[in-house]
Amino acid sequence: MSLMELLGNVGVFGAAVMCCLAALSIFSVGLIVDKHRRFRSASRQSQMFKPMFGKFLHGGEIQELIDAVRLHQTSHVAQVVSAGILEYEGVRQTGGDPVRSLELVTSAIEDSKAETLIQMKRGLGILATIGSTAPFIGLFGTVVGIINAFRGISATGSGGMAVVSGGIAEALVATALGIFVAIPAVVAFNQFTGKLENFQVEMNKASSQLVNCLFKVPEVMLRESERKAPSVKMTEKAYAAR
Repeated sequence: MSLMELLGNVGVFGAAVMCCLAALSIFSVGLIVDKHRRFRSASRQSQMFKPMFGKFLHGGEIQELIDAVRLHQTSHVAQVVSAGILEYEGVRQTGGDPVRSLELVTSAIEDSKAETLIQMKRGLGILATIGSTAPFIGLFGTVVGIINAFRGISATGSGGMAVVSGGIAEALVATALGIFVAIPAVVAFNQFTGKLENFQVEMNKASSQLVNCLFKVPEVMLRESERKAPSVKMTEKAYAAR
């Protein structure tokens, strides 16, 4: 039986199942390609941004880091660093004490990480849904095909292969199509989930490095020592007066 003959024997429900699976397949492939391009762009941009971020951690200028962030807006690492450094710089420019802005910077970094992960996870739920439901949709087509086969037997009064072959073929094709749609969706979902875990580790590492750099640099320690110096001098004067 050729493909055209098989499609000609497909009933209304079987055709609806196959069309649904075909639409899900096209949609999932498009979503997989889009997520792959976005993840690859984020990974490349992050690899290009990391040397500039490392330069800042070893004594670079804040403005150079801000300029680098603007050039790598699709990088997940740059987005997290941008939130922290802009919050820190905003407090400093308004005349506030940057040392006391630790809580604000940490909050901005955590919010940025959450928003970045939400953006990257967008669409993965749909892939998981397609991967888990496509076999059952195919199974529904299988049941419909078997029903058509029994209807053929009932109509002719005999159970020869010529009578049941159309329904059996419809059932097998629906099953195979459901599995064919589900496998790429499941594989892509697992792969993207693994990449998301790596991205999250990179963002956590970059955020901790940024906080340590901003609030434990020698200038901050010098500023703290300068604050303590007057109290020490006052104590010395008190002992001298005695």
